[in-house]
Amino acid sequence: MAKLLAHLPNFFRLYWRLLRDPRVGLPAKAVLLAGVAYLVIPADVLPDLFPWGTGFLDDAVVVTLALKGFIWLAPRQVVEEHVRLIDQAR
Repeated sequence: MAKLLAHLPNFFRLYWRLLRDPRVGLPAKAVLLAGVAYLVIPADVLPDLFPWGTGFLDDAVVVTLALKGFIWLAPRQVVEEHVRLIDQAR
């Protein structure tokens, strides 16, 4: 878990760079933005008021799928290029 948290800033940089890159197509960007929109829009499949936090489960699943889908839909060479550039900046 600590390793994931340590890499979180790099993930944020990667997603931000890919979102702004014109070589990444609209479908990939739409998947990411739809996932973020689902997170911030108050309407949910499972209401957030359920006990034990189960209402946040759908948010976590949708955001995880959106993040993975964005990377999967982005051109592989563009993702690798940005990963390399982020690694070089460290």
